[in-house]
Amino acid sequence: MKIIIAGAGEVGLHLAKLLSFESQNITLIDINREPLDIAEQNLDIRVLRGNVSSISLLKEAGIGSTDMLIAVTSSESVNITVCTIAKQLGVKKTIARISDAELFTAQKDIDFKAIGVDELISPEYLAAEEISVLLSQSAFTDSYDFDEGALTMVGLTLQKHSSFVNKTVQEISENTFELEFVLISIQERSTGRTLIPRGDTLLKAGDQLYFTTTKEGVPMLYKALGQKHQELRDIMILGASEIGFQAASDLSAEGYNIKLIERDKELAFEVADLLPNCLIIHGDGRNIDLLIEESLEDMDAFVAVTGDSETNIMSCLLAKSRGVKKTMALVENTDYFRLLHSIGVDTIINKKLLASNMIFKYIRKGKVLALTKLSNMHTEILEFYVHSKSKVCNKRIKNINFPREAVIGGVIRNGEGIIALGSFKILQGDRVVVCAMPEAIKKVEKLFK
Repeated sequence: MKIIIAGAGEVGLHLAKLLSFESQNITLIDINREPLDIAEQNLDIRVLRGNVSSISLLKEAGIGSTDMLIAVTSSESVNITVCTIAKQLGVKKTIARISDAELFTAQKDIDFKAIGVDELISPEYLAAEEISVLLSQSAFTDSYDFDEGALTMVGLTLQKHSSFVNKTVQEISENTFELEFVLISIQERSTGRTLIPRGDTLLKAGDQLYFTTTKEGVPMLYKALGQKHQELRDIMILGASEIGFQAASDLSAEGYNIKLIERDKELAFEVADLLPNCLIIHGDGRNIDLLIEESLEDMDAFVAVTGDSETNIMSCLLAKSRGVKKTMALVENTDYFRLLHSIGVDTIINKKLLASNMIFKYIRKGKVLALTKLSNMHTEILEFYVHSKSKVCNKRIKNINFPREAVIGGVIRNGEGIIALGSFKILQGDRVVVCAMPEAIKKVEKLFK
């Protein structure tokens, strides 16, 4: 697939890296030389320097024969403009990054396709949405809904008191065969290795586990793991960034008690006018005395979303040391992920990962309806649509030549989530959720083409 990425910021560079690893034909455009030099030296891609909305530059990049243009500069107006121009020049599909939540939610009122923008993505909106979802599921560190929650992927760290510790997957399944969940991926604490679980896979305390489950299966999963659902109501948010503002707005509307701390005085007053149901505090969240003075110890959750990853990490560690039940940190460096889970940051939010998850479903084959890449793990979870010519159609799962590096996490049929076992027959119109290692993805795609 031939893809042009307009904008070599953090999201653009991350996408270029991921797509180049998959041998896609990538051209990266930016006006700044430094990020292009980094990309050119480290990635097998083409780079062009100049104004991303330049018609002559887009033509030089071969826009007329391009399958997809992804505009991810820091300016949403530039991104929309580039998509509009590129569509007129013949590109097949356009995606524009925006940060304004109002624009994102206006898609039902405004026909963006009419002006050449096929899809809008907002990493900030996605991050705020993820914060809201994970606060509603207190024990989980990751969560992703398929088909409005018919099936849900959840991740958690296996606690030492859990009955799953030092048991194989087969032993667990023998004891919980009637439960509505399935283990789909593991990151071992001891080795950092990611694997698709098999019957003889032994689970250890500290392993990061990922399950798919139905709505009914969530409380069953809590019980089976020895976890308790804790009601979180009092939330402290550090940073009135786009993410912090949107999260505070959404959470207060859901009935949470929100304290939002912002060090910029002018922004703090502006946000206070826009969020009358939240308590806005002007102060430096790096000041330990301030956090303690604002009753940090009484908070159920602490969410740090400033523009500085180190501030977010350190403040979350402080919150954890003060007994806060759940902590979330906005972190840009994905290399930190494994370490942070082990030292007390429950959930790491990464805008680059959220944006790439959204974009990758348009690149995958086989009618992919949804996709998410797991944090710092070498697996993807994809939702496929089964049509009449799919190789899996009208076959029982046990009779499908499914690669060992992949597993079916569940099936959605007529809006109902099903944890499907070997005797289950897949039919036309089903939506099948699959977890796969990178080396198995092409094999899986062929089954659903």
